[in-house]
Amino acid sequence: MRSADLPEVRSIHLFQTMEEATFDSIVKAAYFQTFPDHVVLIEEGDTADFLYVVVEGCVELFASSNGRETTMAMVSPIGTFILAAALKDAVYLMSARTSQRSRILMIPSEDIRAAFEKDTAFAAAIIRELANCYRAVVKEHKSLKLRTGVERLANRLLRYHNDQGCNGSLLLPHDKRTLASLLGMAPENLSRAFNTLKPYGVTVDGPRVYLGDLLALENLAKPNSLIDDRSM
Repeated sequence: MRSADLPEVRSIHLFQTMEEATFDSIVKAAYFQTFPDHVVLIEEGDTADFLYVVVEGCVELFASSNGRETTMAMVSPIGTFILAAALKDAVYLMSARTSQRSRILMIPSEDIRAAFEKDTAFAAAIIRELANCYRAVVKEHKSLKLRTGVERLANRLLRYHNDQGCNGSLLLPHDKRTLASLLGMAPENLSRAFNTLKPYGVTVDGPRVYLGDLLALENLAKPNSLIDDRSM
């Protein structure tokens, strides 16, 4: 790794509090790599050789079984993935591919495990990261179990609207097939869900979605902080 890259790595939340000697030990074999769109980075079932940190771009985590495939999550900067597998020296439970041109930091898993054992500040940072990931999974599971497909879509649109400045419209960050998979829906069911939302002021123009009646949409969605608040 170039010395010019070290401050950028040090600023990543996972590495901010670790001891200097530990930081030096994990970056000695780490490196940045830029991947084009739609490159498969890892495949489920393979051994976790690296921890991945998305610095630029976006990575899709997905899984396959019995001829079916589903999107599990989208990882945006600054986000880690496969941390649990790297820490356990276990196989990947998900595959990953870039959904756009992405710059990714790759750190050998064995260096992560060694640092975890000897640096309590780094261990605490990893525990916090895994706790946040666990809580995010619980929230997604609650949404899938407790909401209809239309309600899940309505809440996701409200999230994107808030993320993009609350100006009455939003740009879908992913294609509609990926969005459907994230919401646990078939693509045709997503289309029907969008049609169901028309009386609530939702109109779609390609990737652009207009929210003409936020109050009506919120009354339908019934946002729940124990599901939708990502800061909790």
